Amino acid sequence: MTRAAVEIPTKKKLRVATTSLAGCFGCHMSLLDIDERLVPLLELVELDASPLTDIKHPGPCDLGLIEGGLCNADNVRMLRVFREQCKVLVAMGACAINGGLPAQRNHLDIRDCLQTVYLSGHGVERGFIPNDPELPLPLKQVHPLHDVVKIDYFLPGCPPSAEAIWQFLTDIIAGRTPHLGHGLIKYD
Repeated sequence: MTRAAVEIPTKKKLRVATTSLAGCFGCHMSLLDIDERLVPLLELVELDASPLTDIKHPGPCDLGLIEGGLCNADNVRMLRVFREQCKVLVAMGACAINGGLPAQRNHLDIRDCLQTVYLSGHGVERGFIPNDPELPLPLKQVHPLHDVVKIDYFLPGCPPSAEAIWQFLTDIIAGRTPHLGHGLIKYD
């Protein structure tokens, strides 16, 4: 008697992509600070664009993690493209959620900022304000991501800790609503 081959259904890996806009890249560093837990994580997820894959343009994915705020027109364009590719989008860190440190310029006129940085700032000699079509147009104000696209989850912190990111990802992978308990949200 022979047995028929039985196909055992396997759980599809969650396709995850990350990107960074105007920020310090600290949220991605916290993601990498998951350290050795990255190995079992990679058994459950397939990485698209991320610092681990060096893929620059994300394809369709189940979960997108995005850090940084919106400082220029290119940030807005990239955010919209990323949102289109992600079924679920997570704003990760203070810059993505409320503009973070880059938003400290919001109380200043953008022209004054550019003149100070390029023309009259400390140590500037014979400066000029760059005007090249290759440079993205700065926005008058720094904006959080939810001003432009729908955000499904907010992962706070500056940056969120590796533990908070780990808890968030393991909840999502397990099909649970993410819950960050006491002590996981920090603003260092």
